Amino acid sequence: MTRTLSRIGHEILERHPDARRLALVGIRSRGVPLAQRLARVIAEAAGTEPAVGALDIALYRDDFTSLAAQPITKGTDIVFSIDGRTVVLVDDVLFTGRTVRAALDQLIDFGRPARIELAVLVDRGHRELPIRADYVGRALATSRDEAVQVLVQEEDGRDQVLLTRLVARRAAAGRKPAGKRKLAGKRKPAGRRRPR
Repeated sequence: MTRTLSRIGHEILERHPDARRLALVGIRSRGVPLAQRLARVIAEAAGTEPAVGALDIALYRDDFTSLAAQPITKGTDIVFSIDGRTVVLVDDVLFTGRTVRAALDQLIDFGRPARIELAVLVDRGHRELPIRADYVGRALATSRDEAVQVLVQEEDGRDQVLLTRLVARRAAAGRKPAGKRKLAGKRKPAGRRRPR
């Protein structure tokens, strides 16, 4: 993860050499520590650390009403002007694109940046909106029955990317897991049929 973030940080700096006109805004929760790490990489290379902020998109999500009566928010923290800056949104996983859309809606409420770009640690595909990342740590081919979870030292005590199968989703949808479905379709051997 350290090497990947270093590469992304240098890619950002290549496109935007003036770090003073740059802002990194992490999408809560794990996008925030990733944005802070990228800022340190850029500061080491350029001698100037870009501004760093945090977005909490809970109230901007398109599924807001179905989440909970009182969604838990951690707060947005942007204490600088984004007007005329290049803002790089930072997130851990890019999936359907709906999180990024919500982040764009909220970011525009803060001002008018010169440009908005997107940096993600993992792009797992399955886009539902026409959104793509400008900087990608790693692209993973995944299925809808899999989940990608990013763990970071600052929040979880370790750096790790986990790919897991969503067995619970099949059960919630009323479908039997693949292994059991095969067993349910088997016929009994002909010799064991009861006589009529």
